[in-house]
Amino acid sequence: MKRVWAFDIGASNGRLMVNSFDGKYMYLEEIYRFPNFPVQVTNNYYWDILNIYSEMKKAMKKSIYKGFDQIESMGIDTWGVDFGLLSNTGEILCNPYSYRNPRNIEGMERVLDQISSDELFGLTGLEIASINTLFQLYTIKEANPKLLEQAETLLLTPNLLAYLFSGQKYNEFTISSTTQMLSAFDKDWDKNILDRLSLPKDLMAPIVEPYTIAGETLPAINKEMEMDPVKVTYTAGHDTACALAALPLEDDQSIFMSCGTWVLIGVPVDDPVTHANAMKWGFTSEGTMDGYYRLQKNNMGMWLLQQSRLIWEREGITTDYENENRLFMESEPLQSLIDPDHPSFFTPNNMIEAIQQFCRDTNQVVPKTQGEIIRCILESLALKYRWVINHLEILTGKKLKRIHMGGGAIRNQILCQLTANATELKVIAGPIEASSIGNAIGQWIALGEVKNIKEAREVVKRSFPLKEYKPQDSDKWEDKYNYFNENILQG
Repeated sequence: MKRVWAFDIGASNGRLMVNSFDGKYMYLEEIYRFPNFPVQVTNNYYWDILNIYSEMKKAMKKSIYKGFDQIESMGIDTWGVDFGLLSNTGEILCNPYSYRNPRNIEGMERVLDQISSDELFGLTGLEIASINTLFQLYTIKEANPKLLEQAETLLLTPNLLAYLFSGQKYNEFTISSTTQMLSAFDKDWDKNILDRLSLPKDLMAPIVEPYTIAGETLPAINKEMEMDPVKVTYTAGHDTACALAALPLEDDQSIFMSCGTWVLIGVPVDDPVTHANAMKWGFTSEGTMDGYYRLQKNNMGMWLLQQSRLIWEREGITTDYENENRLFMESEPLQSLIDPDHPSFFTPNNMIEAIQQFCRDTNQVVPKTQGEIIRCILESLALKYRWVINHLEILTGKKLKRIHMGGGAIRNQILCQLTANATELKVIAGPIEASSIGNAIGQWIALGEVKNIKEAREVVKRSFPLKEYKPQDSDKWEDKYNYFNENILQG
């Protein structure tokens, strides 16, 4: 049986999974999991990239200690948009900035003074958002120009980590499609955009397709780990592209939802969608593992609940899924709603107070208890997901029939059921570790063990459990959706 290492590094935690494949079934075993949060220093948020790298090596050691030492390949996927800068000697110039830096908004505004949002969306197909790499890079140009002058190479986060293990400098297609610098027409860097903004055109490392084997782990790492060289493979670098590859979509009427700190909702499409309504409604076109695109919307996910839990922990209130489910059931349904993607929830000092203030401002019952806060979050998420799916149907001209949910947040079975209720669609949940499985799929295709995505999805169906949720209480949700759409989203 052959094995690969799948590193799935998210914006709140990272993990190493060993994916084993016997030619018919895949088997997944978690080796190590570690927290990963941006670090605030003065007025900036950074990623501690060397700590991530150190934790990854720790995970490799644990894998070898457990007997998983004959590894064919390793692949890395992460969240999108963030990056590191290398000097001409290959040194990392500073800890990478986090997309949560508030000053990126100013950078975005300065860019849009020079290239209109309509034009930029038409060139890239990407939602105009302050987190995008282009705006971050322009912010550095304005606020820290000497850093950019010293930089020779920009590597996006999964490719930066791959560089630390292999020494190879490339940016992979799917993660590159999150930058607002990738041309919607030829899958290459739009150097016209960079030139108009006086950004260095040669900074961007060349783009490679998924399934590319970059090379092998560096001799120093092999010596440190006491292991044989391992191939370093560019699987899909973006975690959502990995998750989509692992979801067993049935046809072109299937919706995917990659569920974690963020929830990405969309459908596969052949080409980027760049017309006006897509931009108006906040949709974006990003790359897929098989070289196409996914028309999707980035939505708030478990961030709201994660941040609320931090407040409860500070107050000495411990919680877990079982307790949260009980508190949810004890609270009144559909009495307090928020727009989960409202700017006030992006980086609040106190998430619970931000939720309560939103409800006051919209003349609703203010949730006070833990159960009321949990219910407010989860029901609001489900209703927002219905809004997204309704607009996907308009953009594609298709009647969408089912939802495939994958990712760690589907452990929250209440969220899965509420999503079915609110959308009035059947939900097929699984696999939980969709990003890690998709990461491994990219490696197995690169290694020639699996033919393509279609074949890989059949392997996933055989190998991992799926759970179905059917809509309930349709009338109640229909009325509340109309209220949500008219008073919460528009209010």
